Amino acid sequence: MWQDSFTLGEQPLRSKRPVFDERDTTPLPSEQAQEESQMKAPGALLTGSSHERSTREKSMRYTNYQSLAIRRERGVAFVTINHPPMNLLDVPLVKELSTFLDEAQSDDAVRVIVFESADPEYFLAHYEVQDLLTRAVQPGKAGTITSSFQQFVERYRTSPKVTIARIEGRVRGGGSEFVLGLDMRFAAKERAIFGQPEVSLGIIPGGGATQRLPRLLGRARALEIILGSQDFDAEQAERYGWVNRALPSAEMGSFVEQLAFRIASFSPDALRLAKQAVDAGARPFEEGLREEGYLFDQAMATPEGKRRMQHFLADGGQTRSGELSFDWVVGALAE
Repeated sequence: MWQDSFTLGEQPLRSKRPVFDERDTTPLPSEQAQEESQMKAPGALLTGSSHERSTREKSMRYTNYQSLAIRRERGVAFVTINHPPMNLLDVPLVKELSTFLDEAQSDDAVRVIVFESADPEYFLAHYEVQDLLTRAVQPGKAGTITSSFQQFVERYRTSPKVTIARIEGRVRGGGSEFVLGLDMRFAAKERAIFGQPEVSLGIIPGGGATQRLPRLLGRARALEIILGSQDFDAEQAERYGWVNRALPSAEMGSFVEQLAFRIASFSPDALRLAKQAVDAGARPFEEGLREEGYLFDQAMATPEGKRRMQHFLADGGQTRSGELSFDWVVGALAE
């Protein structure tokens, strides 16, 4: 599930606490200042290419985030999502993910992005339902893309950076739509759970799921997922083609890490052009997104959709315990 109440590229986010990683080999400010001082000294020898020096100059990036912890290693940015209480996809988190992409796009040292979660039970929960209920719905004209959330996910899909999701825990609704926009998805057999529950709330997916799932799984399986509004475990998601692979939790980390490092060792131009060539084989995608956005607005405007979303919130559906009993909460919506 999604919304349009945020504006991408607006004023900088609120002041954030810096995020540091012990494994980051970036020089500390004092070390960097000492290095620069030595290079400026008379007769000092400039070491490294201009590209290497410019990379060092970018070394203190990725610090102004509240819900994302970022470390860089061997051309890979590992992004850990930590947005209590359950990694709910809301306006602040979407803004940070958008700001991070802006920053990563301009960082030549990063070729691959890997998303992880600090919460073992939630990779990304659905989109924040209260926001959907409070925003004004003005159904657009059929054939136009008005959804900023669709545009946000599309930016990730079309990015020259290779994007990978390492999924442990639940990923539903708008969270599922976000990872569907990434290049690859790997799921932990013991923990990963997938779902598109929008129809059970009286609306429809509005962040690309109605277009991406049929292309990945086929029409019948996409309809099973969307109309049934049920959860799928990692192994079923793998069989359907929702994810690349389902792996034991103990093995997934090293597998994804080595794959990311391998890809990051290749030419960035080759990676970018290969992604473009693969996407060229798809049918026109924006047409489907325009139709989905138009129909989502129609569903959001229905009294039944508002009633079900309000019931969902009143029954504790948007709490940690409610999300853990998601099927029960969704079943109660029909009463």
